[in-house]
Amino acid sequence: MAGRTDEIASTFLGKRTSGSETYDPSLLVAVPRLENRKQYDIDTGRLPFAGWDVWHAYEFSCLTNNGIPVTRVLKLRYNCYNCYIVESKSLKLYLNSFNMSYFGDTIEECLEICKKTIERDLKNALKTNVEVNFLDPNSKRIEIYQDFRNIMDFVDEKSLKIEHFKESPELIDIKPCEKPKEYYLHFDSLRSNCRVTHQPDFGDLFIYYRSRVHFKEDCLVKYLCSFRSEYHFHEECCEMIYKRLYDYLYPEDQLFVSALYTRRGGIDICPSRWSRNCKLEDIEKLIDTTKYARFGIKQ
Repeated sequence: MAGRTDEIASTFLGKRTSGSETYDPSLLVAVPRLENRKQYDIDTGRLPFAGWDVWHAYEFSCLTNNGIPVTRVLKLRYNCYNCYIVESKSLKLYLNSFNMSYFGDTIEECLEICKKTIERDLKNALKTNVEVNFLDPNSKRIEIYQDFRNIMDFVDEKSLKIEHFKESPELIDIKPCEKPKEYYLHFDSLRSNCRVTHQPDFGDLFIYYRSRVHFKEDCLVKYLCSFRSEYHFHEECCEMIYKRLYDYLYPEDQLFVSALYTRRGGIDICPSRWSRNCKLEDIEKLIDTTKYARFGIKQ
């Protein structure tokens, strides 16, 4: 299975290619989610979470029929229940194929045509509905997360020693609480590596949980640091972290994990997963989407 996934993912990676000067949906490559989920005992038939994968393409550009350049930040989102993710370089090449292509007589019409076209093409490739919007390029990602505190505020740096840089779930340690408590944690030094290119990926991780279980913060930092030499796609890392924490919780507990990776090649990937007993209004309280453009979050 690993060889097959890597073969699919590397269709364009490691090869010299200029993509296409004209719109070309055949550039899109879908990668199955199944392999990594099986490795971490995530049953695709009964996923222990809900969630979505959010992508931001900061360099989307196209032309109106009069040749007027139109450039926007493109935001797309699809749910985590489908069988595929889109391979990042194939998405970049696909979006770049719009650069010298003509759509619509006005800028507004041009963007609307591109929106519908991209939604259709990704739906066909990923076998799921995809939402596309164009955003204000001055929007700030991190500000959408409210009430989260840096996890290092709870840790004694002088006594903390990090020694594991391959995913080590045995580092996680807990202590029981008499009553459920809420925790809002932000880890700003998440690093993993693309499993195809081996280039490093950096991100901010946000964890919310409500439980009678308390994850010891120093141990949690050690665990999150253990991803530093791991080779996985962004979505896989988010699901791995979620699953490791989820396995310690009671059925009635709530858990939310969101990874906001920094952009590479003009695109970032920001997956989020949450327990099925979380309501959408609960997620909206965690993520103030009004601070990062209006984007409907209906499941």
